[in-house]
Amino acid sequence: MQRNSKSTTAAEKRGPIVLVGMMGVGKSTVGRRLAARLGLAFVDADDEIEKAAGMTVTDIFERFGEAHFRDGERRVIARLMDDEPKIIATGGGAFMQSDTRALILDQATAVWLDADIDILVDRVSRREGRPLLKGKDPRVVLTELAAVRNPVYALAPIHVKSIAAPHEVTVERILEQLPAWQ
Repeated sequence: MQRNSKSTTAAEKRGPIVLVGMMGVGKSTVGRRLAARLGLAFVDADDEIEKAAGMTVTDIFERFGEAHFRDGERRVIARLMDDEPKIIATGGGAFMQSDTRALILDQATAVWLDADIDILVDRVSRREGRPLLKGKDPRVVLTELAAVRNPVYALAPIHVKSIAAPHEVTVERILEQLPAWQ
């Protein structure tokens, strides 16, 4: 767990807290628990995308491709970026899009949930419906994605390591770095 140099001002923002990181790191599960602890609303960006599109994320990827999905994702996240305090869990690739990332960094407190590859592989194997893993070896895909994505995720002002422990441990680690919320 470490705090990047710009986290002091970011942690004092009272707008949305946006969880970013790899698939399987626990953004949705941790986000729900964090929201409950803080008495805030929780929003899963992928759920909102599915509602807006009237189809699943997997179906959007298969029918229209990743570029189309990312455009819709950006629009949905922009809609969620109001000044209302809430917890938002994003999809793993959302923060990789420069426009979406700039919006999050400007209007919210971004928290990078990070985990070792072994933990991610274990967690993604428990759930179907991850378009980037379809028909592929999760370890290979996650290792390649982490090599590209982790340096970008590191732009988030708050960095919390998710370990093989109850999700409440990760929630506590986030709360330690959000002094303005306590």
